[in-house]
Amino acid sequence: MATKEAKVPDKDSLFTGTYNFGTVTSKINDIVTGPTGKGWVVGFAVSFLILQVLLMAVTWLLYEGIGTWGVNVPVGWGFDIINFVWWIGIGHAGTLISAILLLFHQQWRTSINRFAEAMTLFAVACAGLYPLAHMGRPWFFYWLMPYPSTMQLWPQFRSPLIWDVFAVSTYLTVSLLFWYTGLVPDFASLRDRAKNIWARRAYGILSLGWRGAARHWHRYETSYLLLAGLSTPLVLSVHTIVSFDFAVGNVPGWHATIFPPYFVAGAVFAGFAMVVNLAIPARAAYGLKDYITDKHLDNMAKVMLASGWIVFFGYGVEAFMAYYSGSPEERDLFMKNRAFGPYGLWYWMLILCNGIIPQLFWWEYFRRSMFWLWMISFVINIGMWLERFVILMSLQRIPWQSSAWGQYSPTFWDLSTYFGTFGLFFTLFFLFLRLVPMISAFEMKHMLPESHTHAPGSGGHH
Repeated sequence: MATKEAKVPDKDSLFTGTYNFGTVTSKINDIVTGPTGKGWVVGFAVSFLILQVLLMAVTWLLYEGIGTWGVNVPVGWGFDIINFVWWIGIGHAGTLISAILLLFHQQWRTSINRFAEAMTLFAVACAGLYPLAHMGRPWFFYWLMPYPSTMQLWPQFRSPLIWDVFAVSTYLTVSLLFWYTGLVPDFASLRDRAKNIWARRAYGILSLGWRGAARHWHRYETSYLLLAGLSTPLVLSVHTIVSFDFAVGNVPGWHATIFPPYFVAGAVFAGFAMVVNLAIPARAAYGLKDYITDKHLDNMAKVMLASGWIVFFGYGVEAFMAYYSGSPEERDLFMKNRAFGPYGLWYWMLILCNGIIPQLFWWEYFRRSMFWLWMISFVINIGMWLERFVILMSLQRIPWQSSAWGQYSPTFWDLSTYFGTFGLFFTLFFLFLRLVPMISAFEMKHMLPESHTHAPGSGGHH
């Protein structure tokens, strides 16, 4: 164990304070092995209580059917698809931070990648509930899989909803493997420090016999890099395929080639906003300001500013093409229904939340102020939900036959299901904070100057 201490006083450093290899391990692992704080207990209890709302709503849905939702004859896709797309978007930042920034050797990912990856898994879990519930008979979900069927009941592979099944399940599987692989060295550290025999055995199983040998590190780095390479295309493919749910339909307002890049940029935009919303309270609660520094949050604000401009450009393309296409249906949909119609209030609110307010990130004051950064990120998540709401609802209420025109409004059970998914998300997140190191300890050690005074692999990992 090295005893030399390293201090990095620069305010723009990615690692501030005075630490050595031992204190870095202790600071991160003590959050898991130390006593349970009252704040954690209260947060977990509230989240678990909200989770019961989801269980109640889903139980009633299975008993009564999807008629309990606000969907009707013209509006077949309601809150379920809106929230499915929103939660999938929330989960995008984890893979982007972990995989793409790793491949580009961006060290500022180190302090935030672990809980961003966890956020991805929990968001995908919340998203996956909606298509299952929307099936009406979720116990037949396996009909969507290409399983050996003696009745030759094969999935309709020309349906974008089938593409969603393959894209999301692949995304979840690769993200889970990537997250778990990165945890193996830290599980071994927890195994060695655990005082409870059952905790030691549990972390021993999870660490897969890790001893820190050179061949262990070689295999770890190879597999981690391969998984990063597999994860990178998923950042583009998953939300692109989700956008195909709309873009491949020959329907005014949806049939647009701008949808795939527009949806991917929106997912990155919302995902980073959620990472900020989680990172700021976590670093305050656990005293991690030396690990999750102002520079990390400043970089995330810059990513949100860049991706927000792409989203804002997409809004402009939609408006321009409604005019330039010369299609009366496109023009009327945008002008009379979306911008200046029944959904006009929501449309201009999303323009404000996603287009105007994020421009404050041009100023360093707003990127470095924890209050304003958290508030703007929260507003962005609201705006991204409104975007999905407007895209879906403003079109479905006007089918081709005017006699079928109708309006959509969510019911109590729609709202309960959506509210309850936050209980699921935060219940899983609080369990993650208590059972798993939220920051990668061995990657943080790489950022200490003393880790570069030896040959590769000689001390930076131990």
